[in-house]
Amino acid sequence: MTDDTSGTLDEALERLHASGPERRGWLSNHAPMAVEALVRHGQGRTVHRWLDRYRDKLEEMPRPYAAITEENWREALGDPRRLADWPAYFDRELADRPWQDVLTVWWPRLLPGIAAGATHPVIRVGHAVRTLLDDPGTTTAPRTAELAHALGYWAARHAPLPPLRPLPGPASGSAADALAAVEPIADQSGGIRERLARLTAFPTWPPTAPRPARPSASQPSRTTGPDRDGPGPDRDGPGPDGAGPGSPDNPADRPEQARQRLTELVRAATHRYATHGHGEPIMLVHAATAPNAVLRALPALPRELWAPSLDAAWAASAAVTAAYAPAEALPADRLPSVDGAGVTPEEVFAHAAAHGDEHAIKLTDTALDVARTTDPRALAAALHACAMIDPVL
Repeated sequence: MTDDTSGTLDEALERLHASGPERRGWLSNHAPMAVEALVRHGQGRTVHRWLDRYRDKLEEMPRPYAAITEENWREALGDPRRLADWPAYFDRELADRPWQDVLTVWWPRLLPGIAAGATHPVIRVGHAVRTLLDDPGTTTAPRTAELAHALGYWAARHAPLPPLRPLPGPASGSAADALAAVEPIADQSGGIRERLARLTAFPTWPPTAPRPARPSASQPSRTTGPDRDGPGPDRDGPGPDGAGPGSPDNPADRPEQARQRLTELVRAATHRYATHGHGEPIMLVHAATAPNAVLRALPALPRELWAPSLDAAWAASAAVTAAYAPAEALPADRLPSVDGAGVTPEEVFAHAAAHGDEHAIKLTDTALDVARTTDPRALAAALHACAMIDPVL
């Protein structure tokens, strides 16, 4: 949970909301995500100094183009001319309805475009939702506004991946082996938009993807999620198909299976960064941070959206992997290592904060999620990011 009694995060977000989501027509504004991570991990005192240095990477919000309404939103989806219009639309929506209800409506609409904006929009949504979940009953205006900006960025840049041919997945069924089975695209030149357009096929994962539970006639219910009471199977008796709790055919179990698989994917992608991040140290960060953004959003979503969220998270992680993965892993003698007893997660994040690069900060933030239990390899991945990415402080 964010420990921010000083109001630093709200001050930083208010400072940032006059800025647009991009600069130079494409490059993402990482500041809202980085400052949320800094505050969350006890580095709030560094936030305004960090923003002072980041100021040259901020541009003003673009001029409005045309108002978005319930009648015309479909034609505005994926139109970057509407970068200012979409946050204004979500501001109005969030003023009229609880933020969880707005997210529930728009998450499945936006999910097919998860790789849009190099996955930065969904990552920004994940940071915004995580902060709102800290205390859902007392949300502040800057944090709700940040969700509007994040959803608006996703809507404006919405762009589905090309049609993909399914390939056999790994026999083990593990996320790590599935990522290893992703073939790099033959032509890894150009930016991410050019590279994603060259994707043709992905391994099928998970091997038996959970099907979404059938929605009830009433409003879908949400769960407090894995970091609180935790989502879990229905233990009150057989499911509607006659399957008992714990059965893969029990609809009540499928969302929890999706959450577990998504947790596995985030861990595998973080670990893989330690051995393959040298392929493109900045861009391959997103193979881990994008699925983690989805994982962070699950507690705010109806459980029937968890399985399709897993599928989208896999597509995003696999897409980034295919676009930037190197031909070879690091040799064994060059692999980063961390003595689990010799360095703490807090020390690793302090190192990333002192390094200052926004991608190093965000990868370390995800690595600390993975390393909630002892996980030296996740911490090694974070330190490896700081070693490969040029420091800015």
